[in-house]
Amino acid sequence: MGLNNHIYSKDELIDIFENTIGKTLGEVDKNHIFDRTIDKPKITGIAGNVIEESVLGYEADSYQRPDLVVDGIDVELKTTGIRRSKKDKKLFEAKEPMSVTAVSPEKISDEEFSTSNFWHKLEHLLVIYYLYDSDMTVLAAEYAKFPIKGYDFYEFSSLNKKILENDWSLVRDYIKSLQEEYDDPTRYYPTLSSELRPELMMIDIAPKWPNRPRFRLKRATVTTLVQQHFGKQFESLDTDYNTFKEIDEKLHNLTIQLKNQTIAELMSHFDIPLNNKGKISKGVTEQIVTKMFGAKVNKMNKIDVFNEIGLRAKTTTWTVKGGRTEDTKLFPVDFEEWTTSDKLFEESTVYNYFSENQYLFIIFQESEDSLDGIDNNKFIGFKRLSFDDKFIGNEVRVVWDDVREKVHKNKLVETTVVNKAGEPIINKNGVVQTTVNLPKSKDHTIFFRGTSSNSSYKPESVNGISMYRQSIWLKGSKLNNMLADIEFI
Repeated sequence: MGLNNHIYSKDELIDIFENTIGKTLGEVDKNHIFDRTIDKPKITGIAGNVIEESVLGYEADSYQRPDLVVDGIDVELKTTGIRRSKKDKKLFEAKEPMSVTAVSPEKISDEEFSTSNFWHKLEHLLVIYYLYDSDMTVLAAEYAKFPIKGYDFYEFSSLNKKILENDWSLVRDYIKSLQEEYDDPTRYYPTLSSELRPELMMIDIAPKWPNRPRFRLKRATVTTLVQQHFGKQFESLDTDYNTFKEIDEKLHNLTIQLKNQTIAELMSHFDIPLNNKGKISKGVTEQIVTKMFGAKVNKMNKIDVFNEIGLRAKTTTWTVKGGRTEDTKLFPVDFEEWTTSDKLFEESTVYNYFSENQYLFIIFQESEDSLDGIDNNKFIGFKRLSFDDKFIGNEVRVVWDDVREKVHKNKLVETTVVNKAGEPIINKNGVVQTTVNLPKSKDHTIFFRGTSSNSSYKPESVNGISMYRQSIWLKGSKLNNMLADIEFI
């Protein structure tokens, strides 16, 4: 079926998709696309196929050109899953990164951004959102129960277009340099993702060679698009930052200007008030960073560009001798994929989190007087941390494998915590303390830690074992060593 059969007016598409909102994918499947799942229960892309073949009525294809012509303009159709945020059930977030198009090393070195297949696919989008309404990974047939939540005719802002152009150019130029330097550049294509990871802002490259790689929009980028569509407001900075280099230059200048000022002095400098108890809040350091960039909000993820590129703010406080004071909490555990037997590590949100997010550490040094509070901790600079393939493969993968083996081989065990006399330890509310043999900090760099406002409240359940909400943490001593190897910005 040719492209001429994909011609629509915008009004026509609005009428079509307005009538799908609130209906499930099964309810709009007039051409019985879900019948394919009978013989192929793990078929991929079923949601997109339903939208294309049952809602719009044309056969899906894999051509590099956009899918639709809308009022004479090429438009790429994307069907993407969203899910409710673990941190805030009122918010939606992207289920996964958004595939764009093949990298095609044989072609990209001769392309320019404005006429590239990459930009042609992204310049005009029609995004259909369906709610992945399950806490567990489901077979393709179960997608029939998922409701369509909305649609969006989307075009990137001029700032985001510039970021995408810079990202794409980094990929093209890296490939060109390999082709110019080596007789057989294909031997070095596997380095494409890892070498560029610290500098790519809105895209990543997956999968790894020898599989043919594709450009993807980062999950963080798609999440920002999703949340903007469903009404979340982000603050925009007065200054545009198109590359990490520009962000680093700003941070370097801030360090020159403000280094060795205490937290109390920085709060005064940026007119940040004390909390309602007249004290300095522990989370004030991230607010200091947002104020440094001229923002009104107190969280980095409330600033559009930082949320889009997956730049997370963390504070680390060094002792006078350079030691770390505590471990670092990273993100909440979603047990769905840890408990799915055939889930590949490289396709997991765990892998995705470590491969696409970066951390901006604002580093303070404790006062020499141990009686001083955080008021007198001195700002000494910034470091930006990107997790490399070695860390992901050695530190994260081992925890992934360990937990999944325990879950799938019934080795997950809950035991009672006892004192030196071998007696059960009982909390103040009468609840006996227990522990689950999830990865702990004494054995792993990346480990699990549970938290709850009430020791009797254990909302998480795995293999019939109730437990606190779990989060992934990074051991402080390891982080200290990693940061020691990174120059101050």
